[in-house]
Amino acid sequence: MNLTPSTFTKHLISMAAAPYRPVGFYTWCFARGKLGGDPVFAHLLASGLLSDRSRILDIGCGQGLLTSWLLAAKACAARGHWPAAWRPAPAAAHVRGVELMAHDVKRAERALARAVEGGEVDFLQADMCNTEFAQSDAVVILDVLHYVPVPAQDDVLARVRQCLSPGGVLLLRVGDAAGGLPFAISNWVDHVVTTLRGHRLGTLHCRPLAAWQQALQKLGFVVQTQPMSQGTPFANVLLIARLPPTQPVDPLHDRPQDLR
Repeated sequence: MNLTPSTFTKHLISMAAAPYRPVGFYTWCFARGKLGGDPVFAHLLASGLLSDRSRILDIGCGQGLLTSWLLAAKACAARGHWPAAWRPAPAAAHVRGVELMAHDVKRAERALARAVEGGEVDFLQADMCNTEFAQSDAVVILDVLHYVPVPAQDDVLARVRQCLSPGGVLLLRVGDAAGGLPFAISNWVDHVVTTLRGHRLGTLHCRPLAAWQQALQKLGFVVQTQPMSQGTPFANVLLIARLPPTQPVDPLHDRPQDLR
């Protein structure tokens, strides 16, 4: 079935938000608002950044919206409902979400209970700063790292690098601290939304885009950037950080070199 991207996206928003309705009216409204108002969700599908990725890790997953989005996309594609202009749909064998806030994990597990019971997804209540990451083909971190100090950010990125398979990809969205007024607006909205969701927000630890790129390149990633604030007043950027398909081999020790 040939669907226009706009028509399909509206359908997918409703489909991905629907599991949250039994959990609570606010949880459902938040799901619909976030999925419909944030351009990153449609972009991940249209661009094929998560196509052919069997194991996906979502760090800072909140109430599991990305997981629900991917499940809905997979189900639509299986029925032949997919925009012809988009890249092939993700069809991950397993998606894991890691989230600090216990109440968000409970919401995710309740909303997506069937997929959890079927082994398609799982959610781990843990601090990204001290938990071990499962081996993955793609890691997604959306608007999360700025909540922890820079040394902790670098440690998380280094452990992501270690858990990714050769040819793996990290999709990291950040606010560009050199973004002027749009960056200030995004920080203010971050404070408001985080407070409404029951989080206690302290100091934010943000970096200019160039500093994020440098940190990733030091770890051996090949980095591309994509503005990711379309339709919003923010200064968000998606960093697409890829590992080479194979690691360089150290001929003296006949083992992969440490790219750090």
